[in-house]
Amino acid sequence: MNDIKRCWRLALGMVVGLGSLYLGLTLGASEPEAWNLAARYTARVGLPIFLLTYAASSLLRLAPSPTTKALVRDRRWWGLAFAFTHTVHFGALYMAVTTRGDSLSLLAPGAVAYLAILAMALTSSDAAMKALGANWKRLHRTGIHVIWLVFTLAYAKRIPEAETMITGLVGTALCLLAAGLRLAAWRKTRRA
Repeated sequence: MNDIKRCWRLALGMVVGLGSLYLGLTLGASEPEAWNLAARYTARVGLPIFLLTYAASSLLRLAPSPTTKALVRDRRWWGLAFAFTHTVHFGALYMAVTTRGDSLSLLAPGAVAYLAILAMALTSSDAAMKALGANWKRLHRTGIHVIWLVFTLAYAKRIPEAETMITGLVGTALCLLAAGLRLAAWRKTRRA
């Protein structure tokens, strides 16, 4: 029953993922532009959901409160919401690449992140946690850092270009801030 009450986070991910897809497809003047916008918008709505999941336990360690406790308690649902938004993003990105006539090899850099997202989503249950034992934690810890790295690099590569510099700076700064929170929480735990 508690999981049903908490699944509104997944519903939120569905709404923002599909809403951003629709927005991109509506605003594009041509099919390739529409899919490019859809891919861009779905990635941008996924980032804050991912960062909530990525920083949840660190926020709890640094600033324990009912809000941070709820964030950690519901982290699975936030993670599934992110997985949904990024599944939609992958579909939009695939369509953007194919409608432009580009090689599918353009999808290769993010392939590891998409595999991590899929593996983590498929193992986001109590049964999977029990079946995998200590490997569950290894999978999720490694996967979340891989996804963080791909997001960080994807935004950082936009910084040198004048038209995407602001987006690159903001996205990179948010990713680095989240990593800083994790580092601060790790140091606080280590000192204790």
